[in-house]
Amino acid sequence: MVVSASDLIRRARQYAWAGRSARMLATCQTCVDAYGQDAGVLMALGQLFFEFGYLDNGRLCFERLLRRQPGHLAARLNLAALALQSAEPARAGQAYLALLSEYPEHPTIRRNALLALQYDPAASEPWRLRQAREWGVWALQRVGSVPPRPVRVPLNGRPLRVGYLSADFCQHTVGLFARAVLEAHDPTAVEVFAYHAGEHDDGVTQAIRMVTVWRAVAGLEDAALAALIRQDAIDVLVDLSGHTRGSRLAVMAYRPAPIQVSWLGYFATTGLPVVDAVLLDEWHAPPGAEAAFVERIVRLPRGRFCYQPIPDAPAVSAGVPCRQTGQVTFGSFNNTAKLNAEVIGVWARVLRSVPDARLVLKWRTLVDRPLCRRLQDAFAREGIAPERVELRPASFHQAMLAEYAEVDVALDPFPFTGGLTSCEALWMGVPVVTWPQSSVVSRQTFAILSVLGLSAWAASDADTYVATAVRLAQDVAEREQLRSTLRSRMLASPLMQVPDFTRALEVTLRRLFADTPDEPGAFVSDR
Repeated sequence: MVVSASDLIRRARQYAWAGRSARMLATCQTCVDAYGQDAGVLMALGQLFFEFGYLDNGRLCFERLLRRQPGHLAARLNLAALALQSAEPARAGQAYLALLSEYPEHPTIRRNALLALQYDPAASEPWRLRQAREWGVWALQRVGSVPPRPVRVPLNGRPLRVGYLSADFCQHTVGLFARAVLEAHDPTAVEVFAYHAGEHDDGVTQAIRMVTVWRAVAGLEDAALAALIRQDAIDVLVDLSGHTRGSRLAVMAYRPAPIQVSWLGYFATTGLPVVDAVLLDEWHAPPGAEAAFVERIVRLPRGRFCYQPIPDAPAVSAGVPCRQTGQVTFGSFNNTAKLNAEVIGVWARVLRSVPDARLVLKWRTLVDRPLCRRLQDAFAREGIAPERVELRPASFHQAMLAEYAEVDVALDPFPFTGGLTSCEALWMGVPVVTWPQSSVVSRQTFAILSVLGLSAWAASDADTYVATAVRLAQDVAEREQLRSTLRSRMLASPLMQVPDFTRALEVTLRRLFADTPDEPGAFVSDR
């Protein structure tokens, strides 16, 4: 019986989700052998490999496709994305710039080029701002002109109609952070609309759907989505994606709501002048941060976000790992796209300073053997023997959290620091060392630590980073105390007080609706 390519790919995906990687790879190879001359099959296989971390397999599919169809746009886009996931942001950026020179109107290329800059330590803040501004000009030119602000309808005791726009209302960092807030909104104060621009549908999606006016909008063009938002009479539209994957930020260029806000899912300026505000906090955006933003910065009083653990998160392990293993274990469960050469250099200094320590890295792409070899070689060039760096692929969420039982000290990458990853390390009783710099994305872990009163773990430079990591590694008694108290400390902090955070967010949105300056002749509501 002949099995179709679509059936083979479907089976391979099922094997991948079940954690049966050998069967997944074998099924994919069967598909390549039978249908490897078909461009559509090569694209589907390459994307499947990419999704589950097999970067080199994906690269081979895309390159094979390019040999058959030189210049194939989707294949080139995927190769650029692969470079970013391989911790080569400069190469990814060059690939996106080359694509932009050929396809200056392509939305995905423009979006991905901006996102890649956030990972590149060589990209300056002025350059990032300039590129974002150029995107904003482009987005408005597509609309035709700067639309006037829609007239604000007075509240007169009615709830504020707030629309949240995201492709990530699912088991994703944004979905996990946003879910609790959307559930906690006071229906007498806020009527919540969720514009879901993604395709995933899981438990998080279902939970958000239950507490919002749900709109599945992935199939709508920008103009049609803007028309739907206007039809829903949204007062405040909140974008949760920025320039990340699946973003529909360009819809805001149509100005479908009187007040437009960027929050949570992005970590820099949108570049779009019709976005009225970006919601940050005093730690993400210290005085002077305004210079890097087109939007007005509004600092939330209780932090930029709040954290809730997954319901089945394991208990904190008793004692510290080094008591059982006889050696200190550093760890980072962050995206490999963040592991630039400077990060590896600083982490190698930490390992050289604690000669019997090891480092555990974990991410979905660490199933990819060529990437693992490159990382091991990079550490080896810094004098770190391969056996001291353990590379682990993805596992299911609960199992991943359980692996923090083996980690004594978590190391935060830079300039793109952890967000949910840092919260989860702390929830599992593990201190996190970070290095906040000038960009918002470099200050995520610092903001989390500051809310918890633990900013002493934030370094001011590479030397301080190494010294802080070494001090924590050597102070076993402190880490034992932290292991048993960090979770209760988090529970008592503003970081996890969802109702209070949500009330403060509601107040902020109502004030923006009332106080944002308007064009002449339009109505400005009272509070």
